[in-house]
Amino acid sequence: MQSLAVISLNLWQILISLCNLVILYLILKKFLFQRVKKVMAQRQEDLDKQYQQAARAEEDALANQKKWEQTMSGAKQQADEMLRSAAARAERRSDQIVADAKERADGIVRQAESEAQLERRKAADEMKRELVDLSTQLAEKMLQREIRQQDHHDIIQAFVDQIGENDDRDQ
Repeated sequence: MQSLAVISLNLWQILISLCNLVILYLILKKFLFQRVKKVMAQRQEDLDKQYQQAARAEEDALANQKKWEQTMSGAKQQADEMLRSAAARAERRSDQIVADAKERADGIVRQAESEAQLERRKAADEMKRELVDLSTQLAEKMLQREIRQQDHHDIIQAFVDQIGENDDRDQ
């Protein structure tokens, strides 16, 4: 029965072990659990602060995004307005260039017409001079010799033919 001595239970030893366990629990509770709870509470507060900061940062980001969208919308409208005004200026400038070109062309046409009219006058004056010269030559020839009726008729016919040729050339 020796084997029973190994398995035997000692009630005092169990009570002492239980008392040690309770004392150890109380010591750990007093010194360790309070500190662990404080550390856990501090960490929870830090996490809560971080969540609050993240929420604020997200709100700020959303506000900045809205500001950016409004700025971009305003910039797009401003760019569109600048394009419209540039197109209007270009259109006005184009119209001004066309008007200037028309005015110059009209001036050139008027100048050409006046030059043509001047040339016509010169040609008419030249014809008159030639007519006077021819008439004086005809008169001289008539005075230099006695002209018969047929000669007189031939001279007048030649004179008329010559005037007709001058008119054909002028036209």
